[in-house]
Amino acid sequence: MLWIKTLHIVFMVTWFAGLFYLPRLFVYHAMSKDKISHERFIIMERKLFFGIMTPGAFLTILFGGWLWKLFGVTEQWLEIKVGLVMLLLIYHYLCFKYLIDFKNNKNKHTHIYFRWFNEVPVLALIAIIYLVEFKPA
Repeated sequence: MLWIKTLHIVFMVTWFAGLFYLPRLFVYHAMSKDKISHERFIIMERKLFFGIMTPGAFLTILFGGWLWKLFGVTEQWLEIKVGLVMLLLIYHYLCFKYLIDFKNNKNKHTHIYFRWFNEVPVLALIAIIYLVEFKPA
C-alpha cells in the first residue's frame, strides 16, 4: 500500500512540475519575436506536455484512484480534493489548447496573461496539500 501512495506522490510531483513549467514557457514564447525561438519553444512545449505532464497526470489519477478504492474514504475533504483534481484536468486541457495555438501561430494572449495563468496550479497545490494533511470536516 505504501508503494501505491509513493507512486501517487511521485507522479503528482511530476504532473505539477509540468503544470508549473509549461505556462512559464508560454510566457517566454509569447515574448519571443524570432522564428528560431518560436520553433524551439514549440518543441520544448510539446515534449513537456506529452512526455512529462500528461503521463504524470494519468499516473497520478491512476494511483490516486487505486488508493481511494483501497481505503474507501468518503469524507468531504476527499470529495473536495477530487473536485480540485478535476479543475486541474481542465487547466491541463487549457495548456494543451494554448500549446496548439502557439504551434499554429494563433496565440491571442500576452506574456502577462500567461504569468497570471501560471499561478492557478500553485493555488490548487496549496489547497490539495492542506486537505490531505489536515483532513478538515
